[in-house]
Amino acid sequence: MTIQPAQSGTAAGTGRRLVRHRLLWPAATLLVLLLGNLAFHHDFFSVRVRDGHLYGSLVDILRFGAPLVLVALGMTLVIATRGIDLSVGSTVAIAGALACGHLSTAAHPGSVATMLTAVALALGVALVLGLANGFLVSGLGVQPIVATLILMVAGRGVAQLITDGQIITVTSAPYKMIGGGYWLALPFAVLLAAVLVALTAFVTRRSALGMLIEAVGGNPAASRLVGIRAGGLLALVYVFSALCAAVAGLMISSNVSSADGNNAGLWIELDAILAVVVGGTALTGGRFSLGGTVLGALIIQTLSTTVYTLGVPPETTLVFKAFVVIAVCLVQSPAFRAKVMRRRGAPRSHTPAGATPQQQEVRA
Repeated sequence: MTIQPAQSGTAAGTGRRLVRHRLLWPAATLLVLLLGNLAFHHDFFSVRVRDGHLYGSLVDILRFGAPLVLVALGMTLVIATRGIDLSVGSTVAIAGALACGHLSTAAHPGSVATMLTAVALALGVALVLGLANGFLVSGLGVQPIVATLILMVAGRGVAQLITDGQIITVTSAPYKMIGGGYWLALPFAVLLAAVLVALTAFVTRRSALGMLIEAVGGNPAASRLVGIRAGGLLALVYVFSALCAAVAGLMISSNVSSADGNNAGLWIELDAILAVVVGGTALTGGRFSLGGTVLGALIIQTLSTTVYTLGVPPETTLVFKAFVVIAVCLVQSPAFRAKVMRRRGAPRSHTPAGATPQQQEVRA
């Protein structure tokens, strides 16, 4: 007779821990969105093999979501330090413009060496841009939103100068592989994003780096007192964010074999911030969740796919996405869930109408 209550208590405790798990609500939201698409298109989950490559709606979500996953990956570490990086969209445009600009003027644009030079050029400039952001934030003490806003505005102009205000079209099979190619039947962009996410998770969770980043973001004063050099860490996360954005820019320009300095990566910084928040990382800094960020990025990309699936008018797309994101954030909020559960579980008062205040207190 005493075993059953113990089992019930264990099950209840497991259920509470599951509800509180930071990955539960992003995963549930992604599942609901996918099932919603399945209700309108019965072959939404079907994956076909054609010419040795996998095709299907799920594969497209992963392929088109890979650049956002990378941008959000870098944004996660920046936000974990109580910062923000609004310049990632401009970095995406600059990286694509530099790579395509080099390929368009090269004597042998289809060679692997030319492609590697273009990629190195884009990553090198991104490294400089990340160092500039890190210096403004950690060296000069400029607010992160102001420091990165400078590059957000100026960087878009720099991309326009590189492309001369035109769309640069390139023809290079090795470069096309980055964002539009396949390897082992899977999109190469998905594999590249998965490798970078795995490496980032390994470095931040298998070494002290992740703990130091969380310490700087959670309590800067205490981390400084224990001897943590926050300046170097801040510069590092902004450099990493810029490099992730540059790789995303290479993917985007490679997928369409062109560079558009005006529209490439436009507003991707906002989608990245949404992905990080939806994934469970707080904007106040401290603890971060890379797995939650990946789920958040896939949610944002699935939302875009859902918009086209449901035939939502383009002019209302952003409003539709905003409502869904607000709903997801409310569901994830412990305070909101507590208020809802408190209202549902509030006991009804059975105090007689003529009871005195003292009797009402006793009943309460």
